[in-house]
Amino acid sequence: MAKEEGSPVELCQRKKQKTAGSQEARAEKISKTPVPERAPKYVSCQRFAKIFIGCLAAVISGMMHVFYLSAYHERKFWFSNRQELEREITFQGDSAVYYSYYKDMLKAPSFERGVYELTHNNRTVSLKTINAVQQMSLYPELIASVLYQATGSNEMIEPVYFYIGIVFGLQGIYVTALFVTSWLMSGTWLAGMLTVAWFLINRVDTTRIEYSIPLRENWALPYFACQVAALTGYLKRNLNTYAERFCYLLMSASTYTFMMAWEYSHYVLFLQAVSLLLLDVFAEEQGDKVYEVYKIYIFSLFLGYLLQFENPALLVSPLLSLVGSLMLIKCLQLNGKKGTFVAKVIKVFKFYLVCTLPLTLNLIMKTFVPHKENEHVLKFLEVKFGLNVTKNFTLNWLLCQESLQAPSQDFFLRLTQSSLLPFYILVLIICLLSMTQVIFRRINGKSQKETVTLEDGRIGERPEIIYHVIHTLILGSLSMLMEGLKFIWTPYVCMLAAFGVCSPELWMTLLKWLRLRTVHPILLALILSMAVPTIIGLSLWKEFFPRLITELTELQEFYDPDTVELMTWIKRQAPVAAVFAGSPQLMGVIKLCTGWMVTSLPLYSDDDLLRRNENIYQIYSKRSAEDIYKILTSYKANYLIVEDAICNEMGTTRGCRVKDLLDVANGHFPSFSTGETAQHLRAPLALEEDPGSVSELT
Repeated sequence: MAKEEGSPVELCQRKKQKTAGSQEARAEKISKTPVPERAPKYVSCQRFAKIFIGCLAAVISGMMHVFYLSAYHERKFWFSNRQELEREITFQGDSAVYYSYYKDMLKAPSFERGVYELTHNNRTVSLKTINAVQQMSLYPELIASVLYQATGSNEMIEPVYFYIGIVFGLQGIYVTALFVTSWLMSGTWLAGMLTVAWFLINRVDTTRIEYSIPLRENWALPYFACQVAALTGYLKRNLNTYAERFCYLLMSASTYTFMMAWEYSHYVLFLQAVSLLLLDVFAEEQGDKVYEVYKIYIFSLFLGYLLQFENPALLVSPLLSLVGSLMLIKCLQLNGKKGTFVAKVIKVFKFYLVCTLPLTLNLIMKTFVPHKENEHVLKFLEVKFGLNVTKNFTLNWLLCQESLQAPSQDFFLRLTQSSLLPFYILVLIICLLSMTQVIFRRINGKSQKETVTLEDGRIGERPEIIYHVIHTLILGSLSMLMEGLKFIWTPYVCMLAAFGVCSPELWMTLLKWLRLRTVHPILLALILSMAVPTIIGLSLWKEFFPRLITELTELQEFYDPDTVELMTWIKRQAPVAAVFAGSPQLMGVIKLCTGWMVTSLPLYSDDDLLRRNENIYQIYSKRSAEDIYKILTSYKANYLIVEDAICNEMGTTRGCRVKDLLDVANGHFPSFSTGETAQHLRAPLALEEDPGSVSELT
């Protein structure tokens, strides 16, 4: 009997199996078909062209910034048409002191003799021998003087032009490093161009180069920018061995140079170390790289300690305490099987050690290491954060300085007008939300991908992004308390905002959340990463480029006839052995322009000089004439310079006039009226050529 045909259901199943089998065969055939790939030579040429154009754009951006600074400086001060004395007056306060030591090195018969005179300097401050190299971080001046003489520049260029040329050149490196950092993060050199544009437009808030060229931060921050660029490349995943080694060496050199160029550099590196600690918490796979950076910190600290004549400030710095504690915890190798009770206990114990061990180590170091240099910094922070109240003149005077107060509304208005602040906030929010999403995925036990592609839309998984977000949040929080820190924070705001708007990955992250279906998200992300920065660039060009051209074509005038007359009189009339007393800012100019000895300097890292400054300022207080005379003669002062600007000071902040601060410190009732204080309560003194002769000024 013939076999009956199968039921309709069986026939349908057979048909499906046959169709599935044919599809599998077709897929296997397609998979075996070789996919046409671009030739390796073509890919290499394309990559080389991209890198070459990006590097060329970075270098040109840095050079253009140098040319702009040079032209603007010339227009502002008419520098080439001034006499030497008038040029030197443009260096104010502590900047004048830095440049004066550069001049002293050029006048020295030999480099060794010049260094010895700076390290055993008894010709600057009366009755005091100071190590100027250690206390004022004068290595930039030492190197500049060596380069000036070794390159034979003394036959071609004046010393002042060589000096400011080096500083302007460093600013070009600064801009180039920011360019490279943004490029590394976004993958396109268009982000670097936008970074430079924002930096230049907001230069009032990104740098103090046009106000005071020899400032330590103008020498140091370019090296810090190079260190951040190298650190950004070092933290990237899937980095080849040679690139990783290059980034590590560049990071080591720039970290050490930054630490040698600025006495407050270890505080900035401490904030960076805290950021890396949090990165280690959020991205555990980067732990080994983070600890390699810690080794660089320790090496730089101890080498800096030796070359800065055993500077105790580096040994008691919070950076050494934090990094040393973390390295010690690392050496303990506290580990447990994941998910067990023991592992949880070890995590809690590690957290306890991280919180307590740095403080303990810092207290131990302060017990055994004599330190006085930076005690006022801690006292200042206590008063600044409301942990203490003081009548101390120096601390209250520092708190009244504009750079140490909260930023004004004009600061935020300027950043908003240039469109920098809105885009920075947008980029920061997206990165923070993406980081939060990654943390929750890890808590839920979902594994992280080793390679994050554009299609994934997870920008918060990239370790260099996590580091920069944490770092900019810490710097931004402190900048909201002290305006002076904006010169460290704002450049990285430019870099982070430019990276975000030019990064397809950031736009892809946003589009993933929005779940757009009309347009392919990858295509739209690529379009936005090109269109948004182009629109921003065109708007900035239209609005701000004419202003920059106007600044370069507009001749400004800087002339201070009173100071010129005073310096001329001192050089012609005062004896060589005379000692001058007055405000520390003016004393710095006298030291530079005349070379005469002074009673104090605008140096705020030395307790004895801070005490001298407070005592000299007593000439504007309600103290008796006899008390003032005793103070001045105790410092062997022959001449006293009284400034009308301080006598008739009209402070914008209540109680911040020098006279009011002195009254509070001396226990007198301060006069907070907006008018002039009663003159009969104050008797500033002038010491004439005879130290015993005293006359009252009316």
